[in-house]
This record gives sequence, C-alpha cells and structure tokens, in this order.
Amino acid sequence: MRRAVQKDIFNWEEAKDYTYLERAQQDTLDGNGQVKSSKSETNEILVLYGEPFERLVAKDDKPLSEKEKKRQDDEFEKETRKRENETPQERQKRLQKYEKEREDGRAFVREILDAYTFTLEGIEMLNGRNTWVIDGTPRPGFEGKRRESKMLPKIKPRFWIDQQDYSWTKLRAEFTDTVSIGWVVARLHKGSQFEVQQVRVNDEVWLPQRIDIKLDARVALLKGINANVHVTYKDYRKFRTDTKISVADSGAVQ
Repeated sequence: MRRAVQKDIFNWEEAKDYTYLERAQQDTLDGNGQVKSSKSETNEILVLYGEPFERLVAKDDKPLSEKEKKRQDDEFEKETRKRENETPQERQKRLQKYEKEREDGRAFVREILDAYTFTLEGIEMLNGRNTWVIDGTPRPGFEGKRRESKMLPKIKPRFWIDQQDYSWTKLRAEFTDTVSIGWVVARLHKGSQFEVQQVRVNDEVWLPQRIDIKLDARVALLKGINANVHVTYKDYRKFRTDTKISVADSGAVQ
C-alpha cells in the first residue's frame, strides 16, 4: 500500500499532461430506485498554456446547437488569447496557483496509510493483469489533518492493486456514515457508494477510465438527490509543448 500511494501520486502528477474527453451522465431515481430522468454532458479537456481548459462539446450525446457551439468557441478563443498574452510574471503566478490547488486536492492520499488497517483478501485478474485485492478498515481514533482526510474514517474502501507496477487499477468504497462536503453545501448519506476504474495509457501511466457513483445526498440542507452518476473518459492524448492549439483543432466528439 505504501508503494501504491506513491504510484497514485505519480499518476496524478503525470495526468496533467494529457488531454481527453469526459462524459458525465446523471440518472435521477424515483422512490423505487427506478430512473425517472437522465442527462449527460461531454467535455473536451485541453491543456492550454500549462493549465487545463474545459470545453463543452455535446449534450445528451447530441451536437451543440450553432448558437451554443459559437459561445463555446468564443470562450475558448477568449481564454486562449488571455493566456497567450500573459506576462511571464502573470503566467508564473497562475501556474503556481494551479499547482497548489492540484497538490492540495491530492495531499490527503498520503494519510490513507494512517487512516486504515489493510487486509489482503485475494487475487483477481483485471484486464489481463493480476491484482491484489486489499480491504481497508478504519483505524479507531484516526483524525485527518486535512479537510478531505477527515472523512476517511467514514469510508470503507477496497483496492485492486496491480501486481506489476503497484498502481491501484480499481477502487470501490462505501460511506458508512453521513459526510458533509463543504460548509453545509452537501451531505452524503450513509450507503452512498463510488467505484473508480483506471486504464494504463501509453504504457506509462494509469488514468481514470470510469467513475460510478451511487449518490444519496442533500444539497444546501434543502434539496434531496437520489441519483446514479456515471463518468467515462476516453481519447487520452499526451500534450506536446510544441503543439499549437486553435479553435479549429480543438476537436469534436469521437
């Protein structure tokens, strides 16, 4: 698990150099757990002068209207020109802020080793590769140092660790108690679940392939949400620093 945590940090660092398509679908459920409505958005994630830029390319798997496409093109071009014309000092400040946000968002992973006792449950084959299946049991008395890690004692995880390079290729977790996210912005109830699967890209890095979330939550203490969320990722391409991005090149749904 120590090696797996280090590999996760490595993969997270390498991920910033990749462009990809992200499709997020939310299925809202009724009181019987049946889907009553569904919606999806597909975004292209580009590397724009050292920092990602998210650009909507489809809604409900349909091309954007001409009006919406023009609005997306205009926003992309506006941001491109803004970053293109930065002074060296402005660019350094922006990238330092971005790197700090990325580090802050992943630093809690280092606390996983202190948060759980780990048990080897078996060996499974995933996508033609052997993995160790490892369960995490929350350690009594653990108190996270960061906001994100404070919820770890309320999460019961299972990891699938690749036996060749120690990356976790799959993670499944269940919330065993209610968890607040933000300052009373959202509360995830006991029983909410999520599963993350990763894929090896360019034989060098593991990146997300899909995320499935069973969500039972209350937003702003008012609106209840009972939904399944499915996020898929594809068309990973490593960004080259000599690549020139233009609106015409920024792609469409494959």
